[in-house]
Amino acid sequence: VLSSLPLQVMLYFNVCYFPVWCLAEGIMLHLKYQLLPWHYQFLLVTAFLILSLAEGSRLYLGYLGNLQEK
Repeated sequence: VLSSLPLQVMLYFNVCYFPVWCLAEGIMLHLKYQLLPWHYQFLLVTAFLILSLAEGSRLYLGYLGNLQEK
């Protein structure tokens, strides 16, 4: 099984843009947090954390699987 160059390129650019996405989402979360009711605040923070953790683990496993050909 060979590693996939298109997958590696997409993972590389996604790793570059992921911190930018996290920063932009974090700033927007901070700006609109006080304007929302408490249940939307909870849902927004929870969704942000779950998406950030899922994307980080997806990128890590993608690099690990593609580079080690697993």
